[in-house]
Amino acid sequence: MPDNTRRARDEAFWRTFADRYEVQAGPVNLENGYFGRMSRTVIEEYQRNIELINSSNSVHVRQRFEPLDSLDIRAQLAEMIGVRAHNVTFTHNATEGLQSLIRNYNRLQSGDQVLICDLEYDTVKGAMRWLARTRGVEVIEISHAHPASFDSLLETYRETFIRHPKLKLMALTHVTHRTGLVMPVQAIAALAKEHGIDVILDGAHALGQIEFDLEELGIAFAGYNLHKWIGAPLTLGFIYIATQRLADIEPDMGETHYPANDIRSRIPHSTPNIPALMTLPLVFEEHRSLGGAPAKGARLSYLRNLWVSAVRHLPGIEVLTPDDPRLYCGITSMRFTRHADQQALAERLLSEFNLFTVVRNGAACGPCIRITPGLTTTAEDMQVLTRALNELR
Repeated sequence: MPDNTRRARDEAFWRTFADRYEVQAGPVNLENGYFGRMSRTVIEEYQRNIELINSSNSVHVRQRFEPLDSLDIRAQLAEMIGVRAHNVTFTHNATEGLQSLIRNYNRLQSGDQVLICDLEYDTVKGAMRWLARTRGVEVIEISHAHPASFDSLLETYRETFIRHPKLKLMALTHVTHRTGLVMPVQAIAALAKEHGIDVILDGAHALGQIEFDLEELGIAFAGYNLHKWIGAPLTLGFIYIATQRLADIEPDMGETHYPANDIRSRIPHSTPNIPALMTLPLVFEEHRSLGGAPAKGARLSYLRNLWVSAVRHLPGIEVLTPDDPRLYCGITSMRFTRHADQQALAERLLSEFNLFTVVRNGAACGPCIRITPGLTTTAEDMQVLTRALNELR
């Protein structure tokens, strides 16, 4: 058994790991997909950085952070994801970065088409529709067949690309926020390339729980969060642009603080959360020391499989995310098939079983309850969830 798989089942180890975090008394949080916790040591470092910047003000920032530390931190981020420093720049979150990539993509002409699917993040959908209003392009919207499979996902895109030869740009989400479905990014990106279609990848939920290589995936443009599975403070994300594709993204609204050959000109220039950025070296160190995405992903998938394997075949319950290991991670959604109002059932999970979940709407397959264990979640928590789902079905 691989070390990460063995460790994923080691409750004693993960209890020790969980002791590094402050967890408020209250409901069991199964909505860890929103944002992650910082460890105690990261919180302490963050607080020290806040105090330093507050007391030194612009003196430290102008003399030390901007010319030296910020560049070193960016290089550490690039090393963590296996790219060059000039390929990444920090944003406040994945959404801001994705909006910048979509807004500033300059290879569209009037009459071209852009593509979104039902599982995309609403803000990404909105940004692509904005292109239609401002650039004279047409938005093609598709829905994926349910239940999804590797082949069905790929076939849907293949048919769409053939049916719409004017497609030039598409949004693609690595881990969909509604159901937790993991898209076969590499296969879809290769197919898109055959048809001359560029991909902007939403990696918000992927970083930290899925191991990937952007070059192998065939992705030139992507946006990510650092506050979900990496363990960083809120307000931190980044974009990636492949070296040879930088010219295809315009400087953001004429941004001139950096030269046109610098990726930092592709996002709005503003004062960032400097204390949070200064915390990242410790965040990266803790992420690596745990084993990175392979270790975290194995644990989250193990917890996911505990409850999914127990309820998938029960009457009255439909698990929406497939069991193909290529297509799932820790995030998985389900619905109660005998009840129309999933929100009412989520409220009962909270009031009757002390389990906090979130309802997600917008997928073509219908509303669902998203269940996302975290790195402090225990196997016992999954047993409580299993009992609750069995009773409520």
